[in-house]
Amino acid sequence: MILAETPRRQRVTKLSRWGHWFTFFNILIALTISSLYVFSSPAPSTAIGVAYLFSNWIGHIAFLTFIGFVILILPLCYLVSNVKVVKAAAALVAAVGLALLAFDALLYVKHGVHVSFSSAELVKSETRIMMDTLGWQQWGMLVLLFVVWLSFQLLLANALWKRIERFMLHRYAQPIGLFFIACFFIGHATHIWADANLYQPIVKQDDMFPLSYPATAKTLMAKYGMLDLANYEQRKALQLDRKVHQVNYPLKPVYCSVTPGIKAMFLWVESDNADELAVEFNLQSQGIFVNNPNPQSAWFSAQYGLPALYEGVVTVPPLIADIARNFNVPFMTIESAEFLGDSFWQENLAGIVIAKVPLKRARELLSHAGDTAIMMASAHNPAGNWYSNVISNGVSTLATAEDIAPTLLGLMGCSANIADYSTGQNLFAPSRNWTVTTAGDKVILLTEHERVEVDVLGNYKIFDLTDGTENSSELNTSLLSRAVKHVSRFIQN
Repeated sequence: MILAETPRRQRVTKLSRWGHWFTFFNILIALTISSLYVFSSPAPSTAIGVAYLFSNWIGHIAFLTFIGFVILILPLCYLVSNVKVVKAAAALVAAVGLALLAFDALLYVKHGVHVSFSSAELVKSETRIMMDTLGWQQWGMLVLLFVVWLSFQLLLANALWKRIERFMLHRYAQPIGLFFIACFFIGHATHIWADANLYQPIVKQDDMFPLSYPATAKTLMAKYGMLDLANYEQRKALQLDRKVHQVNYPLKPVYCSVTPGIKAMFLWVESDNADELAVEFNLQSQGIFVNNPNPQSAWFSAQYGLPALYEGVVTVPPLIADIARNFNVPFMTIESAEFLGDSFWQENLAGIVIAKVPLKRARELLSHAGDTAIMMASAHNPAGNWYSNVISNGVSTLATAEDIAPTLLGLMGCSANIADYSTGQNLFAPSRNWTVTTAGDKVILLTEHERVEVDVLGNYKIFDLTDGTENSSELNTSLLSRAVKHVSRFIQN
């Protein structure tokens, strides 16, 4: 005896298959929307990183969309007998879900964060700004846009329902499903390897997509002797988190007084003869600073007291400019002073000045300086050293461009805690015998005798500070770990 399927079972089977195809087309839409995450993030620097990006992107977005189907739509296929109700509910779920994905993508593009409990205040603030700025016409357009979007989902649901038998005749479903599953598992397997090896082109993608929790297996690998957990933890402690989306600058409000009538100037001389000028004009302090491969980064560091790691992320004015304004102290930054005449300096040489000047202009400027406190550095460093010696009252101190702002604030009479606004130190009152900065993808630690360079994988090299030769000295892990924490403490997680 042949038993035919009951009408209910036929309806449930058809609805289930329809739901899978409806989910597939929404996966394609979700991938299109989520491309905002990919294109707004820096491209991976290696082929493995690019391969992981695409496999993780396709696998994760497909997984999120399919899980939404399994949790919210598939039960309706079995519980609700009215097909129209199921299709309408599925269209509404898809429309709302993809709208939330688009909102999250826009939030990530603007602020580098996803919708979560930790970003609730930011989301609330963005919503409040939107409500205050949009008029009723704009709100009407947004409502109309959602209605159009929901209508599209309803049309898609109905079109697929009418053609589901035609889709069932082809064997597309299995290879498509296997492709998404393969992308999902390849992405997670690759991340397990990358996490164990601290492979930054992959690891730094961890926060790119919403609800992303890439797989790790360090404990299991260590159990079977595939990973030295102690070595892993050491290398991880020496790595700098370069995923800087938001910055706490300053770390807390800075309050201090300023000496009335203060006049102080920092000159970045476009020459390697700063020593000669210092001797010629008997300056109280002079130095030859880092030969930064990106002069714009050094200019940023001179004003903010922060390494290049934070360039492009800080959105507030330099603290030194803010304090000068609050106390009515003239503050001026001049990035190109080549064509400024003597009368300009005679009229404007007051308060705080940070300027880049050619050698000839520096000599003319110093002749008008009078009682202005002068700090001077060379923008050139023919020896290629990563450090400088700044001479203050006969004391030689390591220095980087990050020390300029706290030193100038010290000359202004500001006694606020430097650690609240800078990674540098006051060169006239140094608090430590080491300094740390960043250069490209490296962290540079400078001590009295050595330069330690740490790359993105936590690997390091040690060089003699005098002649620049690499040596095999034992690494001071404790100091290096402390330095990495020091330079990264302004990163807002």
